[in-house]
Amino acid sequence: MERPAWAPRSIDISVPSVSRIYDFYLGGSHNFEVDREAARKAMEFMPGLPKIMQANRAFMRRAVRFAADEGITQFLDIGSGIPTFGNVHEVAQRARPGARVVYVDNDPVAVAHSHAVLEGDTDTGVVAADLRKPHDILAAPEVERLIDLNRPVALLLVAILHFVEDADDPYQAVAELRDALAPGSMLILTHASYEGIPLPAERAEGAVDVYRDIRNPLIMRSRDEVARFFEGYDMVEPGLVPMPHWRPDTAPEDEDPYAFSGFAGVGRSA
Repeated sequence: MERPAWAPRSIDISVPSVSRIYDFYLGGSHNFEVDREAARKAMEFMPGLPKIMQANRAFMRRAVRFAADEGITQFLDIGSGIPTFGNVHEVAQRARPGARVVYVDNDPVAVAHSHAVLEGDTDTGVVAADLRKPHDILAAPEVERLIDLNRPVALLLVAILHFVEDADDPYQAVAELRDALAPGSMLILTHASYEGIPLPAERAEGAVDVYRDIRNPLIMRSRDEVARFFEGYDMVEPGLVPMPHWRPDTAPEDEDPYAFSGFAGVGRSA
């Protein structure tokens, strides 16, 4: 298999990666045949997966704009993936020139490509780290350089927590990050769930099995389980809802039925 110039030497290009599969769903070019194969296999069960990813991105952009309008100028995006059009820094800096953004991912391709895209942008940084180790993220030099933890920060956990198994205690990781951020900080979150998927759960399970097979289990949580991540935050209206219902720019009824899969919400710490 030919290794493209953008692929870091250290990565095994015969193993699929969640962020490259996501990149494929969004129409990106930073993915390999093994990623496309896994994506197509999952889409045999859930053909609307690309629509779900697009709804995630659209929600993320609305939520970042909202946070910027509320005066937040610092953004920490964990599980940021491979940069595509309309990224956090583009939205935030358009709304608030000088806004500072740190992208965090544990996928070497996502990190390498983020470095390439952001070269020369002094208000944006990239960190190779894992959500399961909040301390490593908070202590990273790029976070210390760009983020003032004494001022409110928007923490983005978009389409990432459903890849953290209960055994790794995602609630503890989110609580640790919350406690490290100043009052008035925001949590911007989306999470996969069987609720809202326009398919019987047994069929959706086929797609979930594909992720299990590539050793990136997709943990579907209920609305109540997702709501628990917001402990210590006051929910911003309209609360925890399907993505198209969160402060939409266009009529939700015009959305693809798959866009309503899972939940999205924004909370603000007191």
